[in-house]
Amino acid sequence: MNLDNIRTFLEVAAAGNFHRAAERLNVTQSTVSARIKSLEDYFGLQLFRRSRSGVELTAPGQRFRRYALNLQQSWHQAYQSVTLPEGYRDVFALSAAVSIWYRLILPWIPWMRQALPDVVLRVESDHSNSQMQRLADGLLDVGVMFQPRQMPGLAVEPLFEESLVLVGTEPRAASQSWLADYVYVDHGDLFRDAHAEAFPEMEAPALSLWHAELALNYILEHGGSAYFPLRVVGPLVEAGKLHRLEGGPVVRRPVYMVYARDPVDPALLEVALAGLRKVAAPRQDEV
Repeated sequence: MNLDNIRTFLEVAAAGNFHRAAERLNVTQSTVSARIKSLEDYFGLQLFRRSRSGVELTAPGQRFRRYALNLQQSWHQAYQSVTLPEGYRDVFALSAAVSIWYRLILPWIPWMRQALPDVVLRVESDHSNSQMQRLADGLLDVGVMFQPRQMPGLAVEPLFEESLVLVGTEPRAASQSWLADYVYVDHGDLFRDAHAEAFPEMEAPALSLWHAELALNYILEHGGSAYFPLRVVGPLVEAGKLHRLEGGPVVRRPVYMVYARDPVDPALLEVALAGLRKVAAPRQDEV
């Protein structure tokens, strides 16, 4: 299957318009049309529904889109592996939840660069479901995540436990008075369940932010309270810029690393895992 056709399919799906896709690809609109027709002829199905306002994916097109993304990623990764720079022998791919980059991944990268200077590192961030799928497809060597699933051929190993604590810019108790400026940060399913159990009568907060770093910057500038990882706000509490709210329960969230049970290069994988364990170990006693 032609990779230009796949790339064109993805661009049209994203743009919703053949003309805009052609501009992004720097080709003519007739070229885009020909590539999409070639794909539709290959499948014997219509992948896009045309209208005066543009195009949208049909049901078969929606199903194909996920595979097209994987095919494109696989090709890029295969190209990187085959065309390694001189002096490098392999590529190692790791994905981690964005909220643990500062805690774990940034210290791990220089550790790996020193331990395996002849290995190219490809490091990215993603959510757990996508990581699990890419691990199953062989597109990742290790995924570091909060919510792994048991899947054939993959090992799930606990790495460390993260503590989420309720802090605010003013010292007070976690009573009704703190709700007016409370910022809800969604830390995942486990946190949502624990939060609902701890505060069963709480109404929907006036402000919810999906990113912990954004929420932290917001309350430091405008005041308020929220749940954050202790590793992040501990220094701010010690400095008096934030305060632990009395009566706010600690929510503990385990972090796991997932990897193939039968890797292509067991020695390389073990070095990478040893580095993750080493970087994580000093924080095991977080409370």
